[in-house]
Amino acid sequence: MAMKDNSPLTSLGKMISFVVTSFFLLFVLGYSIFQSRHLIIGPYLQLDNNLKTVYNTREITLKGTAKNISHLWLNDRPIYTNLEGVFEETLILENGYTLAIIKATDRYGREAKIRKEFVYKKDS
Repeated sequence: MAMKDNSPLTSLGKMISFVVTSFFLLFVLGYSIFQSRHLIIGPYLQLDNNLKTVYNTREITLKGTAKNISHLWLNDRPIYTNLEGVFEETLILENGYTLAIIKATDRYGREAKIRKEFVYKKDS
């Protein structure tokens, strides 16, 4: 018959081992959830410059930030970001009304859109 070792050091060692292992597993789980936040949130789009609606020049520049994306378009034309996710594109305004649609999708097909209306009014 084997004897159980119920010494306080053995119980304390098992308890410390259990606590350390539990904290490690909780840390790994928490870190995994923290790093997956970008996958959960989806694509993010923001225009940086405060754009007016009415312009008397044909050419304007759209600047913004795109995060967590795989594709980015301005009026169905692909545009690109730098490594920080910043884009800068020139838009030529038509006579009268112009609609700019910036669309971004992530690798799971989720999308974000910004619709901005502009009016070109030639100086008389």
